[in-house]
Amino acid sequence: MCTNRVAVGRETVFYTIVPCVLGFVLVAMTSRGVHRVVLGDAAEVLEATLRDSLHAAELVRDDAALGDISANVVALASGAALAHALPLDLRGTAFQQRVWRELQRIPRGETITYAELAARIGSPKAVRAVGTACGANPVAMVVPCHRVVRADGTLGGYAWGLERKVRLLRDEKLPTA
Repeated sequence: MCTNRVAVGRETVFYTIVPCVLGFVLVAMTSRGVHRVVLGDAAEVLEATLRDSLHAAELVRDDAALGDISANVVALASGAALAHALPLDLRGTAFQQRVWRELQRIPRGETITYAELAARIGSPKAVRAVGTACGANPVAMVVPCHRVVRADGTLGGYAWGLERKVRLLRDEKLPTA
């Protein structure tokens, strides 16, 4: 599970935790956009993980305010495409930002390899670093790191568990209504 600590000072971070087909999903948002999307099996564990990773922030649970955004994320968990782009507040290194931007360009229902992703961002020898950046992705499904596979086509790792990765990839290939 991704447990990056990101300094957000005394910034207020609003969050919600809702059930989805993959268990539970936590969605956290700053004034700039979606800051965290985390999958898990237990709401209380997700909340504790958020408190640990954003220990300096003021955390406020607001299910109503995040209702539309969490509904979009729940739809992603079922394999649907986003109805519209979500505002994002992603904090990482310049390299991570390049990887995360490129991940967002991978079409729903398709996969690429870590090597292809490294080449797309202009760093063809940085395959391991690309994998590390994928693992540090703070917004599961919104930045679709699950669409990256090993060179031999096997799935490799996924911070939220391989069963979730398998289901996401399978459901994204299904036609939408």
